[in-house]
Formats: sequence, C-alpha cells, structure tokens
Amino acid sequence: MKLPKMPSFRLDNKRALIVGSSSGIGIGCATALADAGASVVLAARRKDLLDDLKNSLEEKGHNAETIKLDISEVEDVKKTIDSQECFDILVNSSGLARHTPAVDTNEQDFDSVIDVNLKGAYFLTKEIANKLIQNKRIGSLINISSQMAYVGGIERAVYCASKHAVEGFTKSMAIEFGPHGIRVNTICPTFISTPLTAPTFDDPKKIKWIESKIKLGRVGEVEDIMGAVVYLASDASSLVTGSSLMIDGGWTIG
Repeated sequence: MKLPKMPSFRLDNKRALIVGSSSGIGIGCATALADAGASVVLAARRKDLLDDLKNSLEEKGHNAETIKLDISEVEDVKKTIDSQECFDILVNSSGLARHTPAVDTNEQDFDSVIDVNLKGAYFLTKEIANKLIQNKRIGSLINISSQMAYVGGIERAVYCASKHAVEGFTKSMAIEFGPHGIRVNTICPTFISTPLTAPTFDDPKKIKWIESKIKLGRVGEVEDIMGAVVYLASDASSLVTGSSLMIDGGWTIG
C-alpha cells in the first residue's frame, strides 16, 4: 500500500509580512512563522518595539527585518509594498477598538476603527495580492479577524461591524484570487490575554460575561493562535481559502 505523504508545515524559503507585530497576537504570529522557517518582515507604527522583537528573533537564529507602517494610510501602504520583494505570506494583526455603547458612538471613533480594521486591511491585502499576481507567484494572505465577526458584543457595535466586513471581503477576494493560486483566510480569536485586553479583563461585569460565553472555560492566550497561523500559511492548508478559523473556545456555537 502506498501511503499518502503528510503536507509540510514548514515555511523555509518563504517571506512573510506580519503587520501589527509590535504587541500581543502579532508577536505570537511573527514568532510562530519564524520558528517554522520563514524570513519575517515586522511592520507596525511603533518602530522601537519592532526593533526589540527583531533582536529577540535574531537571538534565536531567525531572519527578521522591520518596517514602520500605518495601514490606515493607503498610499503609504502601496508605496511600501511596491518597494519590497514579493511576500509569500501576509498576516495582518493590526486592529483598533473604540468600545462604547452604540448610542454614544461618535464619528471620529467610527472612522478611526473603520480606517484600520476595514479600509487598512482591505487595501493591504489587495496590494500584497496584486504584487503576487504581477509576479505570477502564489501566496497565503491571513487577516486576524475576531469571533465578533460572527456575533454581537457589549459596547462593540463599530468593532463588530468592521470585523463582519473583513469576513465579507475575504470571501470575495478568495474567489477572485483563487485562479492565481492565492489563498485568503481569516483567524477569528476570542478574547486573548494581551495588554490591549487588560482593561476589559479588569472589569468584573465584563469578565463574567466573557467566561459565561467561552465553553472551554478560559480566555485565550497568544500561544493559542500560533499553530493556526502556521497551518494557514503552510502547504498543510493548500485547499483552504475563503475560510474563517475560529479560535473562540466555543463562543460562537451557541
């Protein structure tokens, strides 16, 4: 009997751009891809934090570069991607939240969230894909979305709207880019323990709500995302596109 060959999770000779890699989930994704063999390019607005991560990765023997980038500035995104070699992998972990009751939402907060979570994600994904298509290269493009792309949440009307929209353009881009061998997917985490979520976890009412929703009985850790991002970036997921990988502890099942 001839046995099937297990697809590789390795990312050797792949070049990966990780946006939002200065903290939290972004650091986890950059570390995971580097550990799997990818050369990583770290991008965010805070260059000093990127340099710290670069140094830590290089101490482990990994290849790392840094780029200062704000994905809400569409023209800067285009210029940056144009100036770079093709990326085989994109992980966009940039995100912004302005949590308020819906009746208190102001236009400035609305625009700020949409500019990063939707417009920035859209044009970043589009520019990476466009360069791959021009160079006749295949690739895997991953946006860090959220379980809130599938449910509603307390004081999260704008955030939920932005993440629902990310799921929509992911499906459409997957259809358009599929013939070019370019896959587009999202990862949808539940609440992950990071500095950004600390204010939420410090609120007894909110943590009670969160714990009541997560069927596995705990919030997420950055390490819970790392295996998923390597899977979607690698040949192990070569037939996966237009999909959302839920890492939500069962939140969205009921």
